[in-house]
Amino acid sequence: MDDLLSPAVALAVLASGVFLLIGLLTGIWKYVAIMQSEKARAPYYVDIAHRASLLYASAALILAALAHFSVWPEWVNWWAVLANVVYFALAIGTYVIHGALKDTDNQLRRPHRLGPMSLPSVLIQLFMWSLIIAELGGTLVLLAGAWQFLWPRVM
Repeated sequence: MDDLLSPAVALAVLASGVFLLIGLLTGIWKYVAIMQSEKARAPYYVDIAHRASLLYASAALILAALAHFSVWPEWVNWWAVLANVVYFALAIGTYVIHGALKDTDNQLRRPHRLGPMSLPSVLIQLFMWSLIIAELGGTLVLLAGAWQFLWPRVM
């Protein structure tokens, strides 16, 4: 079975499992927060961390499938998966931090809050643009590689 599983696919599947676990744990956090709240609501970013983790778990499995069928060299698939997984993890981490700090209901609203601190707008913009480039670029690379393999089989 080892010869059927490339490092890029293995990374994506493991990341999916970790994101699912984080989704389940943040779901417990969300439930406890709801039960302790007079308005029966969890902090905004606790809810977002929970939902995003579950969605990123599914997205990582899609990346695993794309990497599996990709015609590109393994190192290309590895970096494309890694770019996505790292930014998925950073996004979830950011949501968890904001959920724990209860410091905002919109992390992109100015001033950018992180607990009692304000972050420079340029830092947030650079992060967001790098996230967009990494996630979109990595996904397009994997999709193009899988497309080349799969499309002739569809026709």
